[in-house]
Amino acid sequence: MSLFGQGRAFLDALPPQDRRDLISLGTQRSYAPGEVMIQEGDRTTFVLVILSGWSVAQVNTDRGSRLILALRGAGDLVGELAAVDHRPRSATVTALGALRATAIPGGRFRGFLATRPVATTLVMRQLSSRLRSSDQERRELASGTVLRRLAIRLLELAERTGREVEGGTVVDLPLPQHDLAAAIGTSREAVAKSLRVLREQDVIRTRPRRLIISNLPVLRLLAERGELT
Repeated sequence: MSLFGQGRAFLDALPPQDRRDLISLGTQRSYAPGEVMIQEGDRTTFVLVILSGWSVAQVNTDRGSRLILALRGAGDLVGELAAVDHRPRSATVTALGALRATAIPGGRFRGFLATRPVATTLVMRQLSSRLRSSDQERRELASGTVLRRLAIRLLELAERTGREVEGGTVVDLPLPQHDLAAAIGTSREAVAKSLRVLREQDVIRTRPRRLIISNLPVLRLLAERGELT
């Protein structure tokens, strides 16, 4: 399971001319931290190409809780599914911090795909990757412990947004406990308990809005095996 897309971001993988042509089809928008970019259930079909910043895609469950599906950053597409199939938005996308994006009307995006085979292939691969990730997510929710699922998420955050400092790896995209809980399908209390275990074992150190992973090898082992030995 993965919060991030596999491989290079969509925009980075496009040929330079395709990239320029795609950006020219839209209008730049700026979003404030916490601002909703796309609302679950809406009938809009525009596509957003993120230019800078991070966003979170999430859904509401039948039990009234949230489930975080993905984090999307610079170069990523969001909203392309509704542009392609004309169905209601499948998730809510919210800016984690200040974010800039290019908004492209759905019709223009479909027209772009119709004449750019590389872009079409990239979108198909992206949708396939998300489907596979969803299948893996369901397996983990059914069989993985909270500690293991949390370790997988922290390791992923470290590998994608980490920065080496003295004594460990700083996660430059630290998620609050309620978001970590929503990212692994559990309660905030369960996440707090698992974080305490990791701190006691000196695997991580936490500060307000700051998380340092002090022992990456142990975190990788926990992500693989689900237990500390």
